[in-house]
Amino acid sequence: MSQVPDSENKVVSVAPGRSRDLNSKTDAFGNMIDPVVGFARGSIIRSSIDESIRLRHGQAVAAQRVKALGAQSIGVFTGNTRDFPINTGDIVTLCEEWVGPGLCAEELRRIAIDHMGGQVTDAVAVFNRTSAGIIATIVALAYGKPVVSLVPPGGRSHVSVVRGSKIAGVMLAEIQSDRNWREVIDQNLPGLVVVTTITSSLERLEDRITAEAIQYAHSVGAKVFLDEAYGARLRPVLHGGLLSLQLNADISITNCDKAGLPGPRAGVLVGRPDLVTAAGAKGAEFGMEARAPITAAALRSLQKYSPDDLRAESAAGQKLAAALETELGSQFVQCSDLGPMVEEDAVLQILMERAGHGDQAPVVVPCEATAALGMVLLRDYGILTVNTHGQPGARVSLRLKPTTDALSRVGGADAVVRAVTESLDQVAKIITDRDAMARLILGE
Repeated sequence: MSQVPDSENKVVSVAPGRSRDLNSKTDAFGNMIDPVVGFARGSIIRSSIDESIRLRHGQAVAAQRVKALGAQSIGVFTGNTRDFPINTGDIVTLCEEWVGPGLCAEELRRIAIDHMGGQVTDAVAVFNRTSAGIIATIVALAYGKPVVSLVPPGGRSHVSVVRGSKIAGVMLAEIQSDRNWREVIDQNLPGLVVVTTITSSLERLEDRITAEAIQYAHSVGAKVFLDEAYGARLRPVLHGGLLSLQLNADISITNCDKAGLPGPRAGVLVGRPDLVTAAGAKGAEFGMEARAPITAAALRSLQKYSPDDLRAESAAGQKLAAALETELGSQFVQCSDLGPMVEEDAVLQILMERAGHGDQAPVVVPCEATAALGMVLLRDYGILTVNTHGQPGARVSLRLKPTTDALSRVGGADAVVRAVTESLDQVAKIITDRDAMARLILGE
């Protein structure tokens, strides 16, 4: 069932759903799922604070490896390149805080509109994170009414949609597209409908359904906001879909450092001028706006974009997915456009079975199992994943989405598969030792 936070951050049921993410209150091991982030918390990773400590430890582990073996010893498998593509001359021009934004504003607007398939009169705003742009947009445009979030079958909204609705003080009704989403819209009469075309786990919504939902939402007076962090490029390039705003939504946001864009970490919002201006103003109130250097790098990122880069990323991910599926089995490995994924529950199951304790209750929860696995992959093999470097609230499944040169840096797809199996064996040795797992995940 779909879940929404009320004003006290409790969760109430509003509509039926299908997947474990939306329907179940517990994971495969009986742990209560935190409805905001969609996974169970344990005694090691108890909150966003512990996730932040885990991130800092992951950064320290990465730094130690680079100091010992060099930057080329790490391959990034988060799907986020996070380069900072500015020219030398940009530092004293476009990156200058007072004049720079004005110098690049019109070219950025033009190229962002072209990238997203918008109208020549559309406006553009850049945020320091896509999550920031989502939160600011929801707060600015919910108008005190409920928000409806439409997601692909098996998927869920990004955590920023949940948090943005809470900050706005409005109810959130989340529904998967293979359920009766029209009824959910009718029941809630939202001010804003958020449509996630492709989730961070790469579940995909068909363009046909997206277009139908946009038209229906407009018919009841709601504005439509597309979360196109991945979808703005994955859909057109890999699936022959329309450009984002050609689907007739009011506004759409994408991410500058994933799915074929090289960085920086930033969100680009495009669409109706009045709505983009309102969202941008709200972002500035919260300190979420992109400062001049990030805006300049966002412009250079869009200028550098080539669909061939995305096709190369996809080909590398598909090769890795096939290899890992052969090793671990199709019952555990899901293959996406950009690489393989193993759900966190499945990772913990594999670890318990390898440890010979498959019939015992684990002392850790699945998100702690994948965090530990990620630390070993990073420390010993240079494979950097969201399990060590994801921000608080990020998905906790094992996802291996290689960026441009990630596979070559760590020895190729077969080497990654060996690293995963050997890392599973290492973590399995301590999977019943809660303190050892805590040291591995959070450091001393």
